[in-house]
Amino acid sequence: MKDLERFSGKIGNKGTKIPPEKAPQASPTQVLPQAQFLTITEEEAGQRIDNYLLRICKGVPKSHVYRILRSGEVRVNKGRIDQLYRLVEGDIVRVPPIRLAEKAEAVVPACEFDIIFEDSHLLVIDKPAGVAVHGGSGVSFGVIEQLRASRPDAKFLELVHRLDRDTSGLLLLAKKRSALTNLHEQMRDGHTDKRYLTLAVGDWKNARQHVKLPLRKYSTPDGERRVSVSEDGLPSHTVFTLLKKFAGFALLEAELKTGRTHQIRVHLASSGFPIAGDDKYGDFALNKALQKADATRGALKRMFLHAHQITFTHPETGKVMTLNAPLAAECERFLVSLGKPLN
Repeated sequence: MKDLERFSGKIGNKGTKIPPEKAPQASPTQVLPQAQFLTITEEEAGQRIDNYLLRICKGVPKSHVYRILRSGEVRVNKGRIDQLYRLVEGDIVRVPPIRLAEKAEAVVPACEFDIIFEDSHLLVIDKPAGVAVHGGSGVSFGVIEQLRASRPDAKFLELVHRLDRDTSGLLLLAKKRSALTNLHEQMRDGHTDKRYLTLAVGDWKNARQHVKLPLRKYSTPDGERRVSVSEDGLPSHTVFTLLKKFAGFALLEAELKTGRTHQIRVHLASSGFPIAGDDKYGDFALNKALQKADATRGALKRMFLHAHQITFTHPETGKVMTLNAPLAAECERFLVSLGKPLN
């Protein structure tokens, strides 16, 4: 068994990391007799208490974190709070001793990615396809864990939004909590503009097409996350603009008006134009054939979906920023192999 201080690596009198050699040691069956009292910093302020605990108590089951919240073992400024309480700078949080089964911690390889923009508030990278943005669902680590490993002195680094594992392109990360909160507000209020490049399969006709199909999330029997068009789903809106047309394919720009899970993929597949290489909603027989080059084209061994442009207001300066990431090389090569566009 191991105690909260050891597995989180975050807890001290001021919420700072304790060197391993100075950390209190517990025997395999021992729970430390004293609770920990953490002072909330400026960067930690604003987040909900349940999210804060889940972050610092890595390895503790969610059910246990919510159980100690409901029981009143977690207190803020000596008072009981519920899971919706938002932390304020200077709050004193009491975290009770917690133990859990000893678990071998996965070694996260440090990694940097192509940087599109960086300052003291933001980091914007060009994420390659095939890399998850965070660990979970069978993936031990992702972009955020690798970046934290490569930047051990970073006081704060969080994902602003997510990209599917097989989608490449622009990914925003916040280096300050104030930036994270501001950008989340912009996205929630529809003040950001995210655009993707995608290759649809089929004879696309319209120069510009709006797709408004409600989407509902569900899980397959084996626990895999999926999305379908459903009358009881969430309102979803994508605008597709035809850029180039090839025999059997169309290069489209997808403009997100809402940001639902797998929105572009499901909107295209449900409209009869699945994304080339999409292993969840695509044409599986065609995808298999595309993995090998033939006399008319090159090979495509990934999903053709790339986050190529994002526009937002800088959370500190107030300046409107538009950032771009060039189409991934493997997608560009496949387009070139298709020859001259029909339009």
